[in-house]
Amino acid sequence: MSRPDDEVLGKAYDSRLMGRLWEVTRPHQRLVVLSLVLFPVTAAVELLGPYLVKLAIDHHILVGDWSGLGVMAALFLLTQIGLYALRVSQAYVTQLTGQRVMHDLRRALFAHLQRLEAAFFDKNPVGRLMTRLLSDVEAINEMFTSGGVALVGDVVTLSGVVVILLLLNWRLALVTFALVPVLVLAAAYFRIKARQCYRIIRVRLAALNAFLQESLQGMTVIQLFARERQEAEAFAQLNGQLRATQFRSTLYDASLYAVVEAIGSAAVAVLLWYGGGQVLTGALTFGGLVAFIEYTSRFFLPIRDLGAKYSVMQAAMVSAERVFGLLDTAPAIVGPVLPVTRRPAAAPAVEFRDVSFAYREGDWVLRRCSFRIGARERVALVGPTGEGKTTVARLMTRAYEVSAGQVLVNGVDVREWDLVALRRHVGLIPQEPFLFAGTLRENLAIGHDGTGDGEALRRALVRAQADRLVDALPGGLDAIVRERGVNLSQGQRQLLAIARALIYNPRVLALDEATSSVDAESELLIRAAMTELLAERASVIIAHRLSTIQSADRILVLHRGRVRETGRHAELMAEGGLYARLYEMQFGREPA
Repeated sequence: MSRPDDEVLGKAYDSRLMGRLWEVTRPHQRLVVLSLVLFPVTAAVELLGPYLVKLAIDHHILVGDWSGLGVMAALFLLTQIGLYALRVSQAYVTQLTGQRVMHDLRRALFAHLQRLEAAFFDKNPVGRLMTRLLSDVEAINEMFTSGGVALVGDVVTLSGVVVILLLLNWRLALVTFALVPVLVLAAAYFRIKARQCYRIIRVRLAALNAFLQESLQGMTVIQLFARERQEAEAFAQLNGQLRATQFRSTLYDASLYAVVEAIGSAAVAVLLWYGGGQVLTGALTFGGLVAFIEYTSRFFLPIRDLGAKYSVMQAAMVSAERVFGLLDTAPAIVGPVLPVTRRPAAAPAVEFRDVSFAYREGDWVLRRCSFRIGARERVALVGPTGEGKTTVARLMTRAYEVSAGQVLVNGVDVREWDLVALRRHVGLIPQEPFLFAGTLRENLAIGHDGTGDGEALRRALVRAQADRLVDALPGGLDAIVRERGVNLSQGQRQLLAIARALIYNPRVLALDEATSSVDAESELLIRAAMTELLAERASVIIAHRLSTIQSADRILVLHRGRVRETGRHAELMAEGGLYARLYEMQFGREPA
């Protein structure tokens, strides 16, 4: 899944993106204001500590005032307790803000994804979308907890330290500040090196994730062809490359810390030498020198952490760009502002009028395809692979938009239907029914918000020939279905999908290859269930196995994007055309 945008890092601050992040944060602006209030208060209490030490040394220790020293010690202790309380409050507020923003962003992203059309998911891998919802949103949360928000606190503290150092002794302060250019150059050098490593880490992590996703999904094939050793070696190589790059990044971070600590130590050495001389001449008190050294350590600490915060901000800006880019992706298929509610009484259940469609521009699947399906007509759709049979079912539910022509349901163009109403009216049972992790009850009643009357579910199971299946499972309707229904067979999943459709009860139903991958016993059950399911409703049955559709009211034969033949089984066999050739390829010549 390594993509070009995985390599882009961008700026550590983007005013446009920060403006959009503020819009997301606005509902929680009270927490933001509280954070901004806590920062200067925390900085003030933190900077009070060294000054209390100065007072204790100059006015109590050096003059032997032990009673006053006890008061100062108690005051210092209270100050530290207050400081810890403020830091806990500050951390809690920033974490709470970040978590709420993260919650809102993920909810907005998931809601937005549900509005996007099927073609969007054809072009965007699931792993990439998962990264947007999880990793990228988490990176934005990091900006609140240890990035930009923490940077504000550092700036406040640093400003306070500079002012206090100048007030205590401006000459000594200038000595300390003289080391800042060296520190800035070192920080810039290691930041550039760390940035390069960070880019490579993203690329290699993406490659490792892609390899893992593919290998885990294809584990059955790996085991079937005994490729465990080769796959383990490939994983070890990718993992080793990632480890080496992360180690190099850690080395640069550690080097920056070490350089800052060394410069800080050099600053303390200079202060001891120069400041000690001023103490001896009386230009500076001993307590002032101690306080000055304490403030100097607080001066270098935010600068030391600047590199890490820069990386956090950089990652947050890139993630924000991707998240808002996804949110800005407009759905290609939306319901009309004023959907049509009145429908012609005598109109066909489904009608295709000169429909053309291509998944990719110029690669036509349907070409001026036209046909009608009556209100209670059972129509079978057959043809060679790739002729657009499944596409017909998808266009009926408006999962895709037609390139030309019209698809009408009950005489109304599907583009004039309310999308929810259309998809309640037209149902689809795909070739691979999808079951969600949860209970059978939740899966069967999915069209009713996951809840359903037990008796209604039981009646649907009986009609779908699935009641014995459910009774055999531990827990019955409350039996647990694992991810994608892997603990059930293909035939069992089909029977449950038919029961789910009976509960959902659409007026028009499309079945896509319902018996294509099941055993003979399951096929008999599914056929019996389909007879019950298709009664009193219009239906489109898509099938490669022509034995399953001989009783259809009408058979449409698709070839090169159009309906080339139409009629009942016997009529089409008598014509000796495309349908007859398809039948003969499957079963041999039909007896006269």
